[in-house]
Amino acid sequence: MKLWSLMGNSQKLDGGAMFGNAPRAVWAKWSPPDELNRIELACRSLLATPLNGRTVLFEAGIGAFFDPKMRERYGVVEERHVLVDSLAAAGFAPADIDVVVLSHLHFDHAGGLLAAWAEGEPPRLLFPNATYIVGRSHYERARQPHARDRASFIPELPALLEATGRLELVDGEYSQTLGEAVRFHFSDGHTPGLMLSEIIGPEHVQGRPHGGVVFCADLIPGRPWVHVPITMGYDRNAELLIDEKLAFLADKLERNVHLFFTHDPACALAQVTCDAKGRFGTAHEVAELHARPLAA
Repeated sequence: MKLWSLMGNSQKLDGGAMFGNAPRAVWAKWSPPDELNRIELACRSLLATPLNGRTVLFEAGIGAFFDPKMRERYGVVEERHVLVDSLAAAGFAPADIDVVVLSHLHFDHAGGLLAAWAEGEPPRLLFPNATYIVGRSHYERARQPHARDRASFIPELPALLEATGRLELVDGEYSQTLGEAVRFHFSDGHTPGLMLSEIIGPEHVQGRPHGGVVFCADLIPGRPWVHVPITMGYDRNAELLIDEKLAFLADKLERNVHLFFTHDPACALAQVTCDAKGRFGTAHEVAELHARPLAA
């Protein structure tokens, strides 16, 4: 199996919102802001093939579905659909994707499922052959969002996914489509039912898988958020997220599961570390993946 990191449309969002209650004097060292206090963010997807005999895309980024006014509001940099270009550069087309796994349905993770905005055209899905995998509890949140995060969802998306007849809602650790090749972990601190996908590694120690890769989504958007106390202003329950992140990182450290970051503009993959004081960090940071073997 080979892995690719695929860049989608990038964003610039307010640094204070992205770093919650961390003071600017701290976070500005990690992510220098522009004159509008915005920091650079990636929307990176992970492509794996063959994974349980399929070509699998983990998330689709923000895409280019916004009209010009909304694109400016949310700091989307490029007008074109960058993920489609990245797929082409890796030798794939949207029709080649057999499965799309979505950690959640906020627009910066699922908007790339849609074709680029065109005046007068309704939203439409881009991946004609894909099975879409979403956590069931989060899907219910997307269908009936709370006022806290209603603006983060694409109202038309659930109906479009259901209309394909290829939507699989997941309740437990594994899906019917991907079997035991991908194990799901769940988190509620950022949004209810956030689903974190672990591609199972090739080694097993005392019956437990070692050496895989996990898509960290918005539990850990990038390297600065590996530090356990750092959360986002967008998180619905920061204290819960911190507890979840602590357990998540301890498990991945013990099993040497590497972290894949969606929003870190300079790092796609890293190994978890922990110092003598119990502070988590990263090592062996990789900027891009190009047909990288899982075990590499």
